[in-house]
Amino acid sequence: MDTEKQEALEHKFHWGNVLTLSLGHLMHDTYSSFLAPILPLLIKRLGLSYSLAGLLAVFQRAPSLINPFIGLLAERITLRYFVIIAPTVTAIVMSLLPLSPNYVIMAMLLLIMGFSSAFFHVPAPVMVRWVSGKRIGTGMSFYMMGGELARSIGPLVILGAISLWGMEGTYKLIPFGLGASLFLYIRLKNICKLRTVHAVKKKRSVVKAVKELKFLFLLIAGLSFSRAIITTALTAFLPTYLTDQGSSLWLAGISLSILELAGAAGTFASGSISDLIGRRNMLMISAVGAPLLMVLFIFSTGFWLIPVLVTLGFFIFAPMPVLLALVQEKAHDYPAVANGILMTLTVVTSSLTILLIGCLSDWLGMKNSYLIAAAISFSGIPLVLLLKEN
Repeated sequence: MDTEKQEALEHKFHWGNVLTLSLGHLMHDTYSSFLAPILPLLIKRLGLSYSLAGLLAVFQRAPSLINPFIGLLAERITLRYFVIIAPTVTAIVMSLLPLSPNYVIMAMLLLIMGFSSAFFHVPAPVMVRWVSGKRIGTGMSFYMMGGELARSIGPLVILGAISLWGMEGTYKLIPFGLGASLFLYIRLKNICKLRTVHAVKKKRSVVKAVKELKFLFLLIAGLSFSRAIITTALTAFLPTYLTDQGSSLWLAGISLSILELAGAAGTFASGSISDLIGRRNMLMISAVGAPLLMVLFIFSTGFWLIPVLVTLGFFIFAPMPVLLALVQEKAHDYPAVANGILMTLTVVTSSLTILLIGCLSDWLGMKNSYLIAAAISFSGIPLVLLLKEN
């Protein structure tokens, strides 16, 4: 009977826990998305080049290089408390970011935020796996939807705060991060009971387990780069790109929110769809659609700009929950380590592409750099074809 109960618990989709982790992702990433919408203000105030502006996002992502080590730690002890504390740390440093007097202080704050983000994003998807039963793709969709909604809400929150209180008053946003951590503490007290259900005997060493997945990770690295060249070009530079094209800061910020809101819909749909049609088929749909829509966006003006941006947002964010589900399915022995490697690959490729887009924009202009990004993104199509479904 105990075995039957354990199997029922393992196969059950725990709605409450999935939604709690998704809301935690929403609150955390709302704060972590403050940089892009205020980047035009920081560029103007400090006289930054596009390359230096892009480097700020690299500082934000650099601590994620330790993600595999966080994953290894997560295989041995519970990192539930890191998931709980992270929203508070991120809320503090990102709410203080607009008050930074110079570039060095901004870089330091973004580094701290990067460590906080790493300790949230490595264990959280593994916890989602614990509570999703057989519907891992659906669980990852809810989780990723929280992150994408956050990046839609975040620009509105920080620009609204600046409008109300000025750049010196954004520290007033900190208490909401404290509330998010308290909410997670109350709701996640018993989640680790589910870990024993999913525990497996690790007969292989972690090195051997990772080596067996090296081809998959190589493909994911290539897919991450082909996806990130468009995604980071838009999420890091869209407000700057649109203001350069003559749009107001508010319109530019709202456009970023629209992009992220469409991305939330894409992440919500893609994981569940991939449960039905297969991971590779879903990735192929995105790999074909995203670069085509990027080209269309670049040449869109007036009324057509928004509907194209909405469709583009849906496609460029769709692969992430599919990749998360794919890695969790393949990495039976060490899911946290595998997720840490995936997060590191994602961060490294996004950091490289931010620097690339920044340098190309300084050299050729932002519009031309966006066209180059679209061309590079087509490289994802043959990589998807190399993926094995099972």
